This record gives sequence, structure tokens and C-alpha cells, in this order.
Amino acid sequence: MKATIVTIGDEILIGQIVDTNSGYIAKALDKIGVQTIEMLSISDDKQQILNTFSTLQNQVDLVIITGGLGPTKDDITKYTFCEYFDDTLDRNQEVEDHIVALFAKLNFNPTQINKDQALLPSKAQVLKNNYGTASGMWMQKGKTVFVSMPGVPYEMKGIVNEQLIPKIVAEFKRPYIIHKTILTYGQGESLVAERIEYWENNLPEFIKLAYLPSPGRVRLRLTARGENKEVLEKAIQENVQSLTKIIGDIIVGFDEDETIEVIIGRLLRQQGKTISTAESCTGGKIAQMLTSVSGASDYFRGSVVSYATDTKISVLGVDAKTIEKYTVVSKEVASEMALGIQKLMKTDYAIATTGNAGPTKGDADAEVGTVFIALATPIAVFVEDFNFGQPREKVIDRSVNKALEILQKAILKNAFN
Repeated sequence: MKATIVTIGDEILIGQIVDTNSGYIAKALDKIGVQTIEMLSISDDKQQILNTFSTLQNQVDLVIITGGLGPTKDDITKYTFCEYFDDTLDRNQEVEDHIVALFAKLNFNPTQINKDQALLPSKAQVLKNNYGTASGMWMQKGKTVFVSMPGVPYEMKGIVNEQLIPKIVAEFKRPYIIHKTILTYGQGESLVAERIEYWENNLPEFIKLAYLPSPGRVRLRLTARGENKEVLEKAIQENVQSLTKIIGDIIVGFDEDETIEVIIGRLLRQQGKTISTAESCTGGKIAQMLTSVSGASDYFRGSVVSYATDTKISVLGVDAKTIEKYTVVSKEVASEMALGIQKLMKTDYAIATTGNAGPTKGDADAEVGTVFIALATPIAVFVEDFNFGQPREKVIDRSVNKALEILQKAILKNAFN
């Protein structure tokens, strides 16, 4: 079963907002065996919408549209649906009652424009929106089902999870699609590919491998498609086991949501340990990653973004003489930063970064791209130096990923000591 996702909105095409809806929908479809073969963004123009519908009809099984369902005149999706399906708008009393009830909870009276959100194509099957006023619509022409949903992300997600996915499951026969993601840290895409070349060449035909690289880490995604779920799952499991024997030294986790920050959090929680960060060149991104995990307050105590030199001295207690002797971008300063935040926050572990992310050198003479990462543990402090090159964004991202890799390995090592 194949699908195309279409986002409608000039604000997307001019870069005013980023389309996150398509990725969410594609992921939800993939979990139930529906393959997204194309994502499109088109303008709020009636003819453009009609042309897109006409092009996609009978080419895919499912067209999912988001956007253009608001109450104002520039939202034209419903009217375009009526023209394409030779239909008219009828007032849906159940939807209007829902709109009135939503406004009542906010102590507001809906305007007529709000109530007119209940005007829907008469032939449409309504997908109830429990979180807003714009209902979803399900209509079919030829061999293709067209689904329209609001562009507001939390409303769209509610309709997808509560209405759309259950309806697709009930009405369509779909193949199984099984994914397994292996998260690796510390080696680049080309080196990983070289190490697993023989293994990759001997994968079954129904299993495909994709490399998903980012600075400092590579995700390997295995995808198996077929009619027998048990056969697919067994094959995936066997091939993951054989892969682990080859690159187990760089594998830190499995599955899409098993990120390194999730793994670090779980290890810290299991050991009853705590972590803090002192960041200069990474600007708080390590702390952001660690606190993105639900329940991080169990182990994350706090962070100091000591971007300025005097902040390193006054807040973290870095010795001014150390900076004068070794410069602010040095092994010695990184070490004192880590020990300073460890003492300040009273944590078991502490990570510190100092470096030149570029494009200029700032307060130090070190080469642009140079980064020192320090890790203070319950027994000692360790510092590693790197040169991550350029541009600035690459230096920061690789520094964050390397810091998390160093932290995860240290915590894991402590678990076996």
C-alpha cells in the first residue's frame, strides 16, 4: 500500500515555518505497513491543489493532506475538495456541537465563523478532531482515498492516532514492515560501511540497510518487508546478532527512540548517580540533550554555560593563572571546569567543554575546530582533545555527540567495576 503526503501552505514554501507534520504521518503509516513514496508541499492555490489531486489519483492508494482547514478566507481546502469531488458543503450538527463545547470550556462564545467550521463536504466521512475545530475528512475517488487534516500539529497528531490509523487498519490489507535501528557512536559512515561490508552483502533480499549519519554517530536502519511477521522478526533478530559481533564496540543502543541520552539516563538512574555540565563552546547543548529525556530530574542536577572567560573564573572557580598560562582553550582549563561544576552541583559525574568552534578564535590562540572535553568521575578527571574542523555547526554537533559518547562509556565501565 502506497501513500503520498501533501502539505498545503504558503508559509511552508517561503520558509516561515518548518513542515514537521509529514515526518510524523510517515512514521505512523510505516508502523502499520503503509509505504510513503512521496512528500509534497504546495501553495494555498485552488488550481495547484486540484492539479495535485488529479496527478495523484489512481497512482497511490492514499493521499494525506494537512493544512488549509482554518476558519479564514485563505483556508480553501474544503472548498477545493467540494470542487474535486463534485460535492457541496453541509452543516454537520455533531461537529458544531463539539465546537460550541470547546469554546464553552474556555468561557468564550464561538463566532459564526467558528461555527462554520462544521460546514463539511456532504460525501465526506468525518474524522473527529477532539482537540480543535477543524475536522478531518476521508473521501474516495477512483482507487485513491483522499484524507484532509488540519495543519496544527497537536490537532493533526490526535486525528492520526485516534481516527486515521485505526480506520486504515480496519479497511486495508497491508504487508508487514519491520524496522530495527542500531545506534553507533565514534566512527564515521565510511569506516562503519567498510567494517560491515561482508555482512551487508549477505543480507536476505527482503531486508534493506540504510545509513543515517550525523556528526559523530551513525544510525543503521534495517527494514524487512513481507507477508509473514514471524519470519521477518526472526531474520532481523539473527542479522542484528551477527552485526553485534562485528561492531559491538561502537554500538550504544537499538531502536529509533533508544538514543544515547536515553541510555545515559537509564544507566545513571540504575546506578543512582548524578550528572552536571559546564559548557563553553557547546553553549548548553549537552544539557539540552540530557534534559530532553523524560524524568531527567532524577539524575541531572544542573549546568553552567560559562561562555565568557570571567564566568569560568567567577562561577566555576577556574584559576585565572591557569588561563593565563595555558589559555582558555586548553586541557587544564577543561579539567578545572569539570571539577568546578562537579563540586558546585555536588554530582558524581561532570562534563565540561571548551574550544574554538569558529569562525574566529575568540579569547584563545588554539586552532579553529579545537575542542577539549573533560569528564570528572567519582575517582578522577579525564580530558581528551579533538579537532572537528569546520564549519561552526559541525564543531558544536560533533563536540556534543563525542561528550555523550565519552560519558556513556565511562558510566558503563563503572557499572562493571
